[in-house]
Amino acid sequence: ALHVRNTLVAAAAEGARYAAAADRSPADGVSRTKEVIESSLPAAYASDVTAGYQSVAGLDTVVVEVRAPLPVVGLVGPVGDLVVRGHALAEVLP
Repeated sequence: ALHVRNTLVAAAAEGARYAAAADRSPADGVSRTKEVIESSLPAAYASDVTAGYQSVAGLDTVVVEVRAPLPVVGLVGPVGDLVVRGHALAEVLP
């Protein structure tokens, strides 16, 4: 479970940084996040990825959120979703 969480966190952060570039959009961040997740985990973990802008202390940031099923070992384990977010400061063209 820790490997899955760490992979999702890294993918969300990468997607946020990618989308924060001045010539990119949140949709680009979603695509990039899914690409990173699917390179390491089953595609089911990349099925619910969203992105958008959020103001933090007056600065525009990009937020990428990944909601994925909790991995279970055998037939027992916690039930629910794992939610992680990545943030990056949005670039602004001069």
